[in-house]
Amino acid sequence: MALDRTLLFLLLTLLAEIIGTIGGFGSSVFFVPFANIFFDFHTVLGITAIFHLSSNLSKIFLFRKGLDKKLLLQIGIPSVVFVIIGGYLSKLFESRILEIALGIFLIALSLLFLLKDKLVIPPKLKQTVIGGALSGFSAGLIGTGGAIRGLTMAAFNLEKSVFVATSAAIDMMIDMSRTVVYYSNGYITKDILIYIPFLFLIGFIGSWIGQKILKTISQAVFKRISLFLILLIGLFSLYQSLK
Repeated sequence: MALDRTLLFLLLTLLAEIIGTIGGFGSSVFFVPFANIFFDFHTVLGITAIFHLSSNLSKIFLFRKGLDKKLLLQIGIPSVVFVIIGGYLSKLFESRILEIALGIFLIALSLLFLLKDKLVIPPKLKQTVIGGALSGFSAGLIGTGGAIRGLTMAAFNLEKSVFVATSAAIDMMIDMSRTVVYYSNGYITKDILIYIPFLFLIGFIGSWIGQKILKTISQAVFKRISLFLILLIGLFSLYQSLK
């Protein structure tokens, strides 16, 4: 890839990391649409898993005091199981149809919680398991499940440090699982290994900048920012898939 396109790719990656940290649901929801501009779909899946490993390590370190171990297990375990299933099924399904469905789903749910701003879903076992399973399956199948998990956790009305730390830890479990699956599928090739040092550096810098911005935002504003970003992601994903 030419130098100017490489620099643009890395700049967009940093932007995705900063916004993903502020939103609390990880960078892949922005990174996947951005990376699709530069790489084929299956390569995007592989490079997303690698980038997310560094991204989530940074968030876990920076927001470690907010980690909710109960939610980590309730959402994380079904996420890991279903990301493996989704990862293997990614070879079989037409990605464009799945991206359209994801875009519509994100738009509908984010609008619901924005319009019904008093609506809070209690973080009980049934809700957490369903949310974890859906986000894991989506992450394995089309490369991004953070927005679905973000909607689930935003509905629980969690404090922002708990939201970010727990979401990152769950994402870490998902990424470790899907990296193995994607490698066995042949999605992680030699061509993308050159980007790994830059992606790890961007993961930490973007998370650090996002953390500094979050300290200036109230809890109510944080929740609305998360939902607005998810709405934008849904609209952008739908536009990209229909274009």
